[in-house]
Amino acid sequence: MSDREHIERGADAIERRYEEESLMLEKRSEEFKVIEEVFDRPTLEGVYKLMRRGTIDRIHGAIKAGKEGRIYWGEGPEGAELAIKIYYTATADFRRGMLKYIHGDPRFKRVRRDPRSIIYTWTQKEFKNLQRAEEAGVNAPRPIAFYRNILVMSFIGSDGLPAPLLREIELVDPEAFYRLLLREMRLLYTGAGLVHGDLSEYNIMVWEDAPVIFDVSQAVLKVHPLSDALIRRDIGNVNAYFRRLRVEVADAERMERWVRGGAEDIY
Repeated sequence: MSDREHIERGADAIERRYEEESLMLEKRSEEFKVIEEVFDRPTLEGVYKLMRRGTIDRIHGAIKAGKEGRIYWGEGPEGAELAIKIYYTATADFRRGMLKYIHGDPRFKRVRRDPRSIIYTWTQKEFKNLQRAEEAGVNAPRPIAFYRNILVMSFIGSDGLPAPLLREIELVDPEAFYRLLLREMRLLYTGAGLVHGDLSEYNIMVWEDAPVIFDVSQAVLKVHPLSDALIRRDIGNVNAYFRRLRVEVADAERMERWVRGGAEDIY
């Protein structure tokens, strides 16, 4: 058999395996066609790999779609609910802003500039940030696994219904919730060594009367060159929101010192 025939047979075998696994995943998920229409072949192969590893057992419908990607509700092998975040690799609009959060991070010193490599690094960055948050005891989704542009996390909510965003719910005690959130911000900085960088009512969930901080892909280490500006932006966003709820918010400068670990009581 010639080398060309060997290559062609190998390609045919890969194609057959891809088709078989596509059928397998389609049978296990009623909404697989939605995934297939939105994501490219390397992403689908990544999903198969996570299923073969036993990380993901089933994928159900999308629970959130944005400019960066989609989040799906899924299940683990023992029935645990999962949030599966899949970043788009073909959309260029949001990738241009990613590098400023990656550059200056000692965890990612050599990042290729092609679009797919940037997205894969971004996914890894969010996973690592969630790991740091978990180790520090921050109330955030628990990281489970990542591969390429796919991030698997614990699901915040129940029976496929995600916990509401802060902006979507009327708080019973806004002042008490504000104080809880400040503690989470302090723990994120002092324990995890992170600044969220985009904290607002859009990426804080409310679950069991407590704030859950999520969407930490852009979060930077406190040694990052942008960390000072970002922590002030986070404080400004949080105070602006709770001020609209008629909460007496902390002074921004005193709050910043406290979030950074200062002993001064901000109230």
